[in-house]
Amino acid sequence: MVIDCESCAVRFSACGECVVGVLLGVPPGAPTVSLDAPERQALDVLAEQGLVPRLRLVATRPITPRHDAHGTDRDRDVG
Repeated sequence: MVIDCESCAVRFSACGECVVGVLLGVPPGAPTVSLDAPERQALDVLAEQGLVPRLRLVATRPITPRHDAHGTDRDRDVG
């Protein structure tokens, strides 16, 4: 998953309540963060325990998954 803060409809107003804003600081610009499935799962576990807030991204553009060199979806949950 690629998180593009520039495309977030609640940019700046919700950064302090978003995991990206909390971990990276309220972004002065518009960071782009790439998270794979294990990283997203780890952030979900931390959020479930109340250690970090959840992702508050309200995308104004579609969120596209990252693909590996073979063109397969690297962010697909395996389970």
